Amino acid sequence: MIVSFPTSRDISIEINGKRLAVAQSYKVKASKESRYIESFGQEEPVGTVGAAAYLIELSRVYVTDTALSDGIDFYSLSDFNVVIAKPDKRIIFSGCEWSDIVEGSSVGDVVLESVAILASKRMEV
Repeated sequence: MIVSFPTSRDISIEINGKRLAVAQSYKVKASKESRYIESFGQEEPVGTVGAAAYLIELSRVYVTDTALSDGIDFYSLSDFNVVIAKPDKRIIFSGCEWSDIVEGSSVGDVVLESVAILASKRMEV
């Protein structure tokens, strides 16, 4: 069995299918806020309802040359996708908004050291 780890070509930030940046590594934390559904006259809840949320932490994010030449401002990005390609599937996080950006750079480089992103949906294709 061959195990393949994601590379920077496999972790990307996209808008409308256009790759804006690639990342060296990622972490995802999924959480779900749940609430009880109560019914009048019942001693115990009749069910629960909740929505999932995803916190994605990307490390060493490189903005693509195309995005730079198009003048993309990473700080103004809204409602974008984070795509993680694995050997047998693609995981797409959509409805993304950034929540934290740490920027660092050397001469000629445009690198975001870390980016925390909140996503509302996760889909495997």
